[in-house]
Amino acid sequence: MAQQQQISLPAKLINGGIAGMVGVTCVFPIDLAKTRLQNQRNGQQIYKNMMDCLIKTVKSEGYFGMYRGAAVNLTLVTPEKAIKLAANDFFRHQLSKDGARLTVFKEMLAGCCAGMCQVIITTPMEMLKIQLQDAGRLAAQQRVMPSVVATLKMAGTSAVLSRSYNTSPQVSRVSAIQITRELLRTKGVTGLYRGLGATLMRDIPFSVVYFPLFAHMHQLGQHSSEDPSVPFYWSFMSGCLAGSIAAVAVSPCDVVKTRLQSLKKGANEETYSGVVDCVRKILRKEGPGAFLKGASCRALVIAPLFGIAQVVYSVGVGEFLLGYSPYNIYSA
Repeated sequence: MAQQQQISLPAKLINGGIAGMVGVTCVFPIDLAKTRLQNQRNGQQIYKNMMDCLIKTVKSEGYFGMYRGAAVNLTLVTPEKAIKLAANDFFRHQLSKDGARLTVFKEMLAGCCAGMCQVIITTPMEMLKIQLQDAGRLAAQQRVMPSVVATLKMAGTSAVLSRSYNTSPQVSRVSAIQITRELLRTKGVTGLYRGLGATLMRDIPFSVVYFPLFAHMHQLGQHSSEDPSVPFYWSFMSGCLAGSIAAVAVSPCDVVKTRLQSLKKGANEETYSGVVDCVRKILRKEGPGAFLKGASCRALVIAPLFGIAQVVYSVGVGEFLLGYSPYNIYSA
């Protein structure tokens, strides 16, 4: 048993990494649209909807403009997804007694613990990704409304971070590594973990909703009580549906997190001192509907991302690569 656990842990990490990289590559443009839609304020809308955002991004920044910030995600999504999925399995195992079926409360508790673990990677990953993703929106805002957006506010940050938002061909774009170095130099490690509270506020409820919901939907696809195997397509559909429901449920928290982690603000765009201040200002100036900005985009991002993740994870690609168990794409 010890050997099995020792071999299976690397397999779980491989599964999470492969799933994360494949999923991010497929849905990253939608994630970019989500970030830009969440950050634009009433009266200063550059984009009408997701498709309008993607079309304008391609026109102004080229095809690869839709993947701005993708390198950060592709680099860090492997440990992030691996921690999330493996931690949930670990806590489910710890909470189960003699192989007995977990209660819903214990399933939610395992998801809660998994969500708490993943923010170690998620917070700095999202922090860097958002700076790169939102740069095009602010540049477009300057072009469309030069009289309104004459200057961009970035209180307490350096010129290096400011240049990351400049899309002018005369100025080279700043990379995520340069932003990281500058944040570490000026603010220390805490600079990379700005918005940690909001990230916890989003990821813990997400995991609490997602993992139990997925487990129960996945169980419905079992062939029989004697044969608990589930077809890979059922794992995909279960991951998609559970992911989209959980994503929409925590969308208000995601809006708050995105606003807090955006270092650069356009003119007339308010700054926030914390989660409570952010919620209060959004409610007062934009109304409750602002908390659902980008909700459909987020559902479209999370659904295939977790659908792919669960297929790779349940089919056992990592186990196959390590020669631990037979690989069967039709049932897992």
